[in-house]
Amino acid sequence: MNMRWLEARELFPNQFILVSILDYHEEGDKKIVDEVELIQSVSEKNANKEFFHAKEGTML
Repeated sequence: MNMRWLEARELFPNQFILVSILDYHEEGDKKIVDEVELIQSVSEKNANKEFFHAKEGTML
């Protein structure tokens, strides 16, 4: 499911989600995520494990 980053946060408030970053822009030395593809929601219990096993280009 492709969506804007802000939409993902609205649909999954106070939850960890694993996403693939589809589009971003740079503002100075920061990368700002614009569009993501939802991979899965992640339980708080498994958040650290999923974060450290995520491939480059994904984030939690």
